[in-house]
Amino acid sequence: MSKKEKLSVESYKGVRDFYPADQAFLNYLLATYRAVAERMGYVEYHASVLEPAELYKSKGADNEELVNEQTYTFVDRGGREVTLRPEMTPTVARMVSAKRRELGFPLRLFSIPNVFRYERPQRGRLREHWQLNVDLFGSPSLAADAEVIAVAHTLMKEFGAEDKDFVIKLGSRTFLNTLMDTYALGDEARMRFLGLLDRRAKMPAEEFAAALGEMNVPLDALSADTAPADVAEVLDLLATLGIQNAVFDPSIVRGFAYYSGMVFEVFDTHPENNRALFGGGRYDNLTSLFDDEPITGVGFGMGDVTMHDFLSVRGLLPAYIPPTKLYVAVADKEMVPHALSIAADLRAQGVATAVDFGDKKLSDQIKAATKHSIPYLLVVGSNEVTSGTFVVRDLASGTEESLKRAELSAFFLNL
Repeated sequence: MSKKEKLSVESYKGVRDFYPADQAFLNYLLATYRAVAERMGYVEYHASVLEPAELYKSKGADNEELVNEQTYTFVDRGGREVTLRPEMTPTVARMVSAKRRELGFPLRLFSIPNVFRYERPQRGRLREHWQLNVDLFGSPSLAADAEVIAVAHTLMKEFGAEDKDFVIKLGSRTFLNTLMDTYALGDEARMRFLGLLDRRAKMPAEEFAAALGEMNVPLDALSADTAPADVAEVLDLLATLGIQNAVFDPSIVRGFAYYSGMVFEVFDTHPENNRALFGGGRYDNLTSLFDDEPITGVGFGMGDVTMHDFLSVRGLLPAYIPPTKLYVAVADKEMVPHALSIAADLRAQGVATAVDFGDKKLSDQIKAATKHSIPYLLVVGSNEVTSGTFVVRDLASGTEESLKRAELSAFFLNL
């Protein structure tokens, strides 16, 4: 009789398992997202990971590549076509449209959803990630565009980045639409032109110029010397806010078809990670999918994967510090009730404590505490119980301190 084949321990391709240290980083990242967004006056919302597939198939909601090749779409038991959200902007546009009469504008919203795309996993790009979404609805003012970019800039600084570590590149869909009209580009040529701009940074300069020439668009039409009016105004507002690392780059287009005005991307300047980290822009027509009176919008999405890479190459990843402060080991199983009693007292005082149940020898219990990265160890034995004095050991330095049981909570709370 053959042995039953075991299941693989590998996760689904393109997604991640979050062990404690990984989860601690994600918690830090999301907590920073939330703290900065709230400090800037934005309030949190959320929605289901499931959306009707028609939300992404609707004209203007996205491009065909995303709908046809990158979404996780299925038919549910009721015969409805459903999609795991690949991004959050169509969802928030739907939600705002549904409650437009009850909401006050300008409306500042943020959310931190997980999103799904079926694409080839690579550095900085997976099939599932967590993403901060920041959106401002109801103001056509370019000051709204500047504020949204200022949120992004503040986040980068909050993570420990300096201005020299990243550059904010601004483009303009209005400028590009005018340019394409000037050179009479048809629908197919427009798609090729925008795709060419999106790939510009990855192409040799000669190849890019030649491709432009085939469309009869001169290279100097994409000069970055003079910013279009919308970008120039946003840059001036950013300078007023003290943001000096923002520049005009006519090649910034963003991939989504719903962008209608200023667009931007934040780029890492590190030679080992020289790439776009995240971006966004203005979308003034997206809510027209749901309502005859469109609501203006501007926002961005900031993912956890690219931010991890950004922080990693600069040594800005926070050290893993487990929430558990003390590991209580026992000299033998008879000491377990005493260990549980001590742990209960400490926990009641707010000291995160784990207890070993004495199933292994003491040396293995200490090894377990070290594997968990717990900083302090306390051993409960008959001598300690009789005397009422316990030795607390710092597992990193090896230093020890003898304390009465009543002194234990104060010791840990004052660390």
